[in-house]
Amino acid sequence: MTSRRQVLRAGALGAGVAAMTISAAATAAAGAAHAAQAAGGGESPYAGPRTMPRGLVFLTLRNDDGTETLGVKTGPVGEGNAVLDVRAACAHLGRKAPLTLEQMLHEGSAAEVEALVRASRESPEGARAWREESRIVHGRLLRNPSKIVCVGLNYRRHALEIGAPIPKFPVLFNKYNNTLAAHGAPLHLPPPDVAVKFDYETELVLVVGRQARDVPEAEALSVLAGYCVGNDFSARDLQWETGGQWMIGKTLDGFAPLGPYFVSADLVGDPNALALETRVNGAVRQSSNTNDFIFNVQQVIAYITRHFTLEPGDIVFTGTPQGVIMGMPKEKQVWLKPGDHVASRIEKLGELEFTLT
Repeated sequence: MTSRRQVLRAGALGAGVAAMTISAAATAAAGAAHAAQAAGGGESPYAGPRTMPRGLVFLTLRNDDGTETLGVKTGPVGEGNAVLDVRAACAHLGRKAPLTLEQMLHEGSAAEVEALVRASRESPEGARAWREESRIVHGRLLRNPSKIVCVGLNYRRHALEIGAPIPKFPVLFNKYNNTLAAHGAPLHLPPPDVAVKFDYETELVLVVGRQARDVPEAEALSVLAGYCVGNDFSARDLQWETGGQWMIGKTLDGFAPLGPYFVSADLVGDPNALALETRVNGAVRQSSNTNDFIFNVQQVIAYITRHFTLEPGDIVFTGTPQGVIMGMPKEKQVWLKPGDHVASRIEKLGELEFTLT
């Protein structure tokens, strides 16, 4: 009989999704970078495509009528921050702007949003479109990307904890749109006769801002519009104990929460030096940094686009660090269950939370 350790050595993947608080210091640092960039007349290597937003943080509002529309956040994460309801601002000001993040990414229409934000700050009519962040309900950041690409086994210490060899190339798999879920939304687990071994995987998620094919590493960051926190939630029994059912183990409904924010690439800076953390019921389970990547963001984008085209709005989960339940000794594996609360943090991107039901 093949042992679990042998299976893991043969090709276990570690993927996941996460988030962390956007700090005032990060915003100030981005402002300083902009100033230095303007003074030097150059473009930041972290700015992303020219058609994409600069210096903005986005979210999705779930409205009373069930629709999900774009919001723009001001200031660091915390109580009392203001959110511009883009749909309401367009109505009050008689302006046009994309009403979803995907529409903005597909159209390259960030300039319309930036203009709407300015007008809403200067106009009494626009003032009616601002909402208190603590009172909003988050919707799904993205609903219909053409691709959800995931990278497995992409942290060195995670490979060590499961005894897996360091891969020579990025290991890719995929999820589907049925997995996408909002920050704060409950994650409904399947009945026990379907699966019982549930695991968290906090991950940095890349959001593509322009069509990309055969992109060299030196230009790879210019492909990205921004970043968010994600969780590659997994059913390990389906993944490993039913003949290697990666698709089923990774793509049950709601198994890819994203959020709460999409942060423009210029505000994030270097994606290969971000702290991340997972907590379950308040206890820290994962604590790492993207500087432990086996394949950094540039290498991942270059490798993917060597094989197929990425489109605006596509997303890439970049792998999870050490600390997943699957990597623990068998006698210490306590799988997630209904009632557990999972929080995923990534530096500069906010904290993604959900509760299992």
